[in-house]
Amino acid sequence: AVLTGEMEAIFAAFSQLMAEGATPDSPEAAATVQRWQDFITAHYYPCTDEILASLGEMYTADPRFAESMDKAGAGTAAFVARCIAAKTR
Repeated sequence: AVLTGEMEAIFAAFSQLMAEGATPDSPEAAATVQRWQDFITAHYYPCTDEILASLGEMYTADPRFAESMDKAGAGTAAFVARCIAAKTR
């Protein structure tokens, strides 16, 4: 439950950035991507930039991810994917 709460907080941060009009390549977006990458590494597996980039693609390709992430706000999954792409390219 703690992990779920932390994960939801990170997605809420992405949703807030999106609502504030932040661009995917903004420093704030990059910091939130880093927070997400660090979370994955700390709790699941070493999340390299390459793995993170693949995850970002999956967030929009797989409707299950999008549905879950968009609970933080419509379009969150797509925004997270764009932020990840901006940070890992």
